Amino acid sequence: MELSPSHPVSPQLAKAVAVVPEPDSVDGGLSYEPKWDGFRAIIYFDGENVEIGSRGSKMLTRYFPELTDACRRLLPGPCVLDGEIVVPQGAEGSQKLDWEALSQRIHPAASRVTLLAETTPAMFVAFDLLGWGDEVLLDTPFAERRALLDEHFGDLPHPFHLTTTTTDVTVARRWLIEFEGAGLDGVVAKPLNAAYAPGKRLMLKIKHHRTADVVVVGYRVHKSGSGVGSLLLGLYTKDGVLQNVGGASAFSNARRLELVDELAPLVKRDAHGDVVAAETDRSRFSGSKDVSFVPLEPTRVVEVQYDQMEGMRFRHTVQFARWRPDREATSCTFDQLDRPIAYDLDDVLA
Repeated sequence: MELSPSHPVSPQLAKAVAVVPEPDSVDGGLSYEPKWDGFRAIIYFDGENVEIGSRGSKMLTRYFPELTDACRRLLPGPCVLDGEIVVPQGAEGSQKLDWEALSQRIHPAASRVTLLAETTPAMFVAFDLLGWGDEVLLDTPFAERRALLDEHFGDLPHPFHLTTTTTDVTVARRWLIEFEGAGLDGVVAKPLNAAYAPGKRLMLKIKHHRTADVVVVGYRVHKSGSGVGSLLLGLYTKDGVLQNVGGASAFSNARRLELVDELAPLVKRDAHGDVVAAETDRSRFSGSKDVSFVPLEPTRVVEVQYDQMEGMRFRHTVQFARWRPDREATSCTFDQLDRPIAYDLDDVLA
């Protein structure tokens, strides 16, 4: 089997579980490592040429010239590496991952790409070795692949790093709490005896689960043109400003239609009875996507489940839990959110 940009490998994936599993829950045991919050990437290096493939096999090479240059200078030989591209930010001793800075790196203008490579340089955190020299390692047990990764790539300087690992479940559970303060996303557990399974959810991922009471400020119509596609959510700042913090979706077909009727009395209308036109902020990621929504009077409160915040917004789409008719909308503030204790990224890498 050939592993190359013309024959890209689909990254092995992870399925979510509620808690960090015991090592004896899987035959042969588990290896635990931090879950990095960046761009999943496969590096293909044939000794001269470098390509960086995304999770969906789209090539990211042109967006990270500092990494392709480092590959040519530092990689010890032809290889295929599985890992994560991340951008660290902050002063020495208090660095953390910056998702917003990373997302800005995908830009169509070559001049902007060059500038961002200098001002917000990325690094690559490797966690698997899929090919070494002429040998394809997909059928090799993870424990052996990881040993080869340590042997051949363990001494590489920045911007290359190997993710830390442990077989101690107690340490992994501590990481789940501590490493979030450095911007990481949880913990991943990998079967030590397993071959690499492209596109399969063989690994286990454990992320943070929290709840918050938020105000429903509007909804987007489902892409089918019928029913509520997603609820738009807000929280009040200390100054009493209602700030958009993200959305909740994944409703059943029946529930989407029910929500339209439930929310109808709250729809904002002008003096003529027409729905007030509203749009969320556009970004370069929006493209031609419809960003219009139906605005609602901010009186209904919903409890949602979320994993983490990114600045003033939920990092990912949140899950609807239940309506909270007992809560006043104005009582839903940012103060209720659980903020992780700061943790230096250098300590994670060490």
